[in-house]
Amino acid sequence: MAELRGDSEVLARIAAEACDDRKAVDIRLIRVEEISSLADWFVICSGLTDVQVRAIARSVEDSLEQHSARLPLRREGLSEGRWVVLDYGELIVHVLAPQERSYYDLEAFWGHGGQERYISPMATAAAAGGAPS
Repeated sequence: MAELRGDSEVLARIAAEACDDRKAVDIRLIRVEEISSLADWFVICSGLTDVQVRAIARSVEDSLEQHSARLPLRREGLSEGRWVVLDYGELIVHVLAPQERSYYDLEAFWGHGGQERYISPMATAAAAGGAPS
């Protein structure tokens, strides 16, 4: 894939796909650029175990490095595996264990930003009765 540098929505979608590749639960994309100077987009998802949380975070890092030649500016929580934050500047990815996600409820806190659920292309193809192209 060609290098992608400027489009924060494209980066968010690449990150969401990487989360989906590791079977993340309830992947959300939240557009926050008009309500915060922190970032343009948040991607929020859950992993059911600390091992899965770390695997999802690594998948995001690998995918964004491969597709856009980007590494996170900051990374927190990888060793604990309960809440990993990957900060790419215009994109911040949160991978949380279910208890942390429920407690901090980032979707409600940032609920006034445009929000959408990520739907896996595989789920869309299965619902349509065919395989993805």
